[in-house]
Amino acid sequence: MTDNEAPEDLGAPVSYLVLADGTPVFDVSGSRAGEVEHVLSDDQSDVFHGLIVKTAGGHRFAAANLIDGLYEHGVIISVPASDLPEPSADPAARLAEEDATLGQSLKKAWDWLVQPR
Repeated sequence: MTDNEAPEDLGAPVSYLVLADGTPVFDVSGSRAGEVEHVLSDDQSDVFHGLIVKTAGGHRFAAANLIDGLYEHGVIISVPASDLPEPSADPAARLAEEDATLGQSLKKAWDWLVQPR
């Protein structure tokens, strides 16, 4: 098995609440897309927005509807990492018009990335 192939057994399904940062992320073809940088959620309303994924091309946002599975040892996304949008302080107006929720989530992802740690 190479670094670009998903392990055959990703373990048991898990909740976004226990998904660890650094968990490998794979697309549906089995190619490694990156790793989980942060789980983006609204704790007060218990809503999973998606994942900030650290890729070779920089940080990307995988919206919850693009997540095919969360497992102990990996995450499966439904698109290649290159198709995921970049978090932005000011998401493109086109994205905001097409999907206001995505625009808000991209902004939240950006805010998390730039906050002091």
